[in-house]
Amino acid sequence: MAALILCHFLLAACAGPLVGRLGPRAFVVLALPPAAAAVWAAAQWGRAASGGSVGWSLPWLPDYGVWLALRLDALSLLMVLLAAGVGALVLLYCVRYFAAGTLMLGRFAGNLLAFAGAMLGLVLADDLVLLYVFWELTTVFSYLLIGHGSERKQSRRSALQALTVTAFGGLAMLVGFLMLGGAAGTYRISALVADPPAPSTTVSVAVVLILLGALSKSAIWPFSLWLPNAMAAPTPVSAYLHAAAMVKAGVYLIARLAPAFADAPPWRPLLLTLGALTMLLGGWRALRLNDLKLVLAYGTVSQLGFLTVLAGAGHRDTALAAAAMILAHALFKAPLFLVTGIVDHATGTRDLRRLSGVGRALPRVAAVAVVAGASMAGLPPLLGFAAKEAAFTALEHGSAAERWTLAVCVVGSALTTAYTLRFLWGAFARKPGLADTPAHPVDAAFLGPPAVLAAGCVVLGPGVVWLNGLLGAYADAFPPPAHPYSLSLWHGLGVALMLSGAAWAGGLALFAARGPVVRLSRRVAWPTADRVFGLGLLGLERLALQVTGFFQRGSLPVYLATVLLVLLAGQLTVLLVDRPWHGAEPPRLWDSPVQGAIALLTCLAALLCLQVRRRMKAVVMAGLTGYGTALLFVVQGAPDLALTQFCVETVSLLVFVLVLRRMPVYFQETISRWRLMVRVPLALAAAAAVSVVLWVMAAARRADPAGRALVYETAHHGVKDVVATILVEYRAWDTLGESAVLAVAAVGVTSLIYFHRRTGSPDDSAYETASAPPRTNGPRANGPQPAGPRANGPQTNGPQAGRTAWSFGSGTVTPVPAPDDNAPERTWLAAGRTLAPEYRSVVFEVVARLVFHPILVLSVYLLFCAENLPGGGFVGGLVAGVAMMARYLAGGRYELGEAAPGQPGLFIGLGLFLSTGVALLGLFDGTALHAFSYEGHWPLFGDFHLGTPVLFDAGVYLLVLGVVLDIVRALGARVDRQIEREAAAREAAGREAGR
Repeated sequence: MAALILCHFLLAACAGPLVGRLGPRAFVVLALPPAAAAVWAAAQWGRAASGGSVGWSLPWLPDYGVWLALRLDALSLLMVLLAAGVGALVLLYCVRYFAAGTLMLGRFAGNLLAFAGAMLGLVLADDLVLLYVFWELTTVFSYLLIGHGSERKQSRRSALQALTVTAFGGLAMLVGFLMLGGAAGTYRISALVADPPAPSTTVSVAVVLILLGALSKSAIWPFSLWLPNAMAAPTPVSAYLHAAAMVKAGVYLIARLAPAFADAPPWRPLLLTLGALTMLLGGWRALRLNDLKLVLAYGTVSQLGFLTVLAGAGHRDTALAAAAMILAHALFKAPLFLVTGIVDHATGTRDLRRLSGVGRALPRVAAVAVVAGASMAGLPPLLGFAAKEAAFTALEHGSAAERWTLAVCVVGSALTTAYTLRFLWGAFARKPGLADTPAHPVDAAFLGPPAVLAAGCVVLGPGVVWLNGLLGAYADAFPPPAHPYSLSLWHGLGVALMLSGAAWAGGLALFAARGPVVRLSRRVAWPTADRVFGLGLLGLERLALQVTGFFQRGSLPVYLATVLLVLLAGQLTVLLVDRPWHGAEPPRLWDSPVQGAIALLTCLAALLCLQVRRRMKAVVMAGLTGYGTALLFVVQGAPDLALTQFCVETVSLLVFVLVLRRMPVYFQETISRWRLMVRVPLALAAAAAVSVVLWVMAAARRADPAGRALVYETAHHGVKDVVATILVEYRAWDTLGESAVLAVAAVGVTSLIYFHRRTGSPDDSAYETASAPPRTNGPRANGPQPAGPRANGPQTNGPQAGRTAWSFGSGTVTPVPAPDDNAPERTWLAAGRTLAPEYRSVVFEVVARLVFHPILVLSVYLLFCAENLPGGGFVGGLVAGVAMMARYLAGGRYELGEAAPGQPGLFIGLGLFLSTGVALLGLFDGTALHAFSYEGHWPLFGDFHLGTPVLFDAGVYLLVLGVVLDIVRALGARVDRQIEREAAAREAAGREAGR
């Protein structure tokens, strides 16, 4: 089971290259995983029909009772056959539906196959948390599929609406799952159904939240608005997601939990009421629409209401009818959507007001549609008739509420007959006064998938008795009635048949009076749910803008004061209410006088920040506070923390240097006395509160420290550095998560810096320069090139290639005379020829070049020595980043490009890939991040110890180095380009003035 699901995702990842090579024919290959899943499920028919099941499980979070558990029983087998079987046919349909060269077809194919895999995992999941994961995967992939035509506003809006509604329901459902699992003591669905928790308020609330997610997924009122708008998706998506798969997920969840929770107080009233109301509203709306897909969409909403009534009634016979109707609905609604796509493909329109005589032009297509439509209307001898008869009989023998619901369902069935006739008449009939619509022929391969599904309606009508074993195995989970119902095409003349006849007659009457019905429907129509959703979303956006504008005023002091006020209020409230200092050991001023001296100097540096007027001085003083903290770590005996703090402060200081180049030298803000009177007490109070909280937290410890056990475990594994071992072994999950957060934050920051490039700013496109200086021929290619207009001769508009912010002089610099000999000149920097003489520092260049490689060697040493000495991947990456920053400060962005020619994103991606790969490697031993080690002896080096934690740390090293490079290139290169533009503008203005 797990392999089948995994195959869907693996092949989906290869969909792009496959489609690029094979074109639409790649859908044949992509149909193999769902076809294999359908064949496998069919092979398990006998076991499931006899009440057996097939299971697979793997521990995921065993301490919390969460498992990767899959289970195939009668209900899930039915859903697998639908999701996989219909999915395979839809993928084959795509071979003819899409033309060669269709834009983004590979992405569409991958998303469609990945959705099939997610749907397969959803119906097989036997754990609530795992089910939720697949549930949200179907939401994400449906969003991508509905919004496939992203160049159209309607597609984007419909995708966002579907995502918003279903994700909201999914979050509510997750809370319900957690509450239900907590109340039952297990998240296993089979265990919950077999032994449900005792009725309680918690269980009732959990059931309501779960139903909220199920109803939103299955487009039950008031969540039905997203499904009709999702018709903006291509027709294969509508046929699969909105007929056989996604919209059935909510009904499946209701059917799955009904044996255990149908008697919970809110279950039946909620589902019977909303299901019956949805059936009426959807069917009534379908009578006045002219788009064939919209007619089917609102018909789907109506049918989903009917399915919700049957699955939620919570009796053995209604459950049997629900399972039969789920199968029948997929077999008649999917071919109708596919036929609609064929009609649109052949005629160029889906508007029934413009279609005429298509049935004569496409008789085979019309025949398939008539068969599927007859099954939808419940006509004998088709499967839809047998399923509807079972539903009417089951509701007739139910409670009073179910008999009232039956009356509503009969009216809904009349509406179903009416909109079925409207669809068939609108798509294929010849209309008076309207010329026949031209239609090109349709080949058998295009018509084959809907024909196979429609044939299922014909075969399983008389053969519905074959389904009693499988569907009865699911229905038998409910208490048996005195006279159990069995599926059959003919049960004789009875109330159910009379009600079906009344529904057919009512549908014929509504269709015959379609003109007045349409006018009445439009006259009494309420504001559409889509309009209400749009107005609500607009109001929410305006409210968000108002709230954001009130709090986000662009003032960093205001932001910081707000954070400190909230922090101070929360801390003071807890301290005053709990009074946790009682019995706490009084704090010590210091452990040694050295600590006191360092703390005093650190505080002095912080106070000096308040007096300086220069920005650079303030940055240096703030950096001194960080270095003082690092010294405290050294005195306390924490060299790892001290080394990390030193590196972080150094990198931060250099980043500030990059930014401050474009800012005024002095602080320009004047702080009034009353602002000082507010800010100083607030800062002091926040600092005091934080200090008290830290003291209370340290003094309130009751358990034994874990340090002794960690030291023992570290020594037991043959290593000495406890801190590094904690980071890459004991708490490696935290390190991996923090690394991912660091990468995302860096990418986000640099994306914001370069946002103007995506908005089409003309400046950067005009002044974009190469990432490396141009090469020149001749013996003096390596010599220094004089800068300025005198040296470069006539200038063109914009900076010259290879000229950086460092190479623009004042225009009055005397060129360096050429040497007499022809010997090549050497420079200390690889890109030194891009530097203007007045901006060069020979000492800095020499030092930068001399220390660059030793610093890199030191960074690698810190990476590999972390098991026994202070160091690690994080510190090593920062040290390597400092080396790169030194090269940049000495020679500009071209020098940085020579030192690190690779893109920062490459280092970030490789780091994440390596760390994640090491984490997954542990699965071969049963647990993610399991550490493997190897010990050996090399003749020259002696004994050595190599472990996967070192590889994990190497990934952290690459990631941190990539983040530093990304920040330097974003901030440094961005500022360089601004300086270049301004210098070029000054030079151009000087030349114009000289003329």
